[in-house]
Amino acid sequence: MNVLYCGDIHIAQGLILSVLSLKNHVSEPLHVYILTMSLRQNGRQYEPIDAQTVQTIEKIVHQGHSAGTVEVLDVTALFCEELPEENMETRFTPYCMLRLYADRLALPDRILYLDTDVLCRRSPRAFYEQDMTGIELAGVLDHYGKWFFHRKMFQFDYMNSGVLLLNLEQIRKTGLFARARSYCRRHSMFMPDQSALNKLVRSKRLWPRRYNEQRQLQDDTVFQHFTTSFRAFPVLHTVSVKPWNREGMHDILHLHEYDGLYAEYDAFAATPRPGKEL
Repeated sequence: MNVLYCGDIHIAQGLILSVLSLKNHVSEPLHVYILTMSLRQNGRQYEPIDAQTVQTIEKIVHQGHSAGTVEVLDVTALFCEELPEENMETRFTPYCMLRLYADRLALPDRILYLDTDVLCRRSPRAFYEQDMTGIELAGVLDHYGKWFFHRKMFQFDYMNSGVLLLNLEQIRKTGLFARARSYCRRHSMFMPDQSALNKLVRSKRLWPRRYNEQRQLQDDTVFQHFTTSFRAFPVLHTVSVKPWNREGMHDILHLHEYDGLYAEYDAFAATPRPGKEL
């Protein structure tokens, strides 16, 4: 199974947890691709994924299957060549847009993209092995965005970009990612890459929410995506708890589903890493 992640050194904990969760539910070899880069912006220096994290992920995929692989691709030059100029200062880091450069890399035609705050809970085989003939990408509706963003009146069609099955062969034919990069250069957006993909995609397939559960864990959840959500009690407020915030998972979300995963993390990643520790 080919899996794609994007980010800098500060997503190391989420990346390790996500790969661990996949290893526990995927029987075939995992081939993990990580897009990263070096970037200095507004006085802040972003560093690429570090060798220590890569070594940890290699141990994880090899435990699942000896044929598993991990490949890190530095896309600094590509990113600087096509800067998303109008979206360099959103609340999301520029690393969120790195997936839009996947068509320019030597990656497998079929690849599963995951945000690093996504955990796998059941086998994703059905989603991964679906027929993608003529389809650019497959995903799940955005829990909140589906209500506000539409290409067609009275039809939910706005996808969340945190879990996507990509058909890079078809994406190269249609120029979807190239057009999305161009759009991000010229148009400022709240969620740049997600908005650009939803606006420009020509052929997509929507799957049930259990393949990207963004609200609350259900019995049939395959992927749980820890996005920011709204709560109405006692007053309207937002809740944003990521998988690497173990205390928040327990005390705010009251979620102990992944305690076994944390035990594995402790065994694989005992050495401290940059960012807030688990």
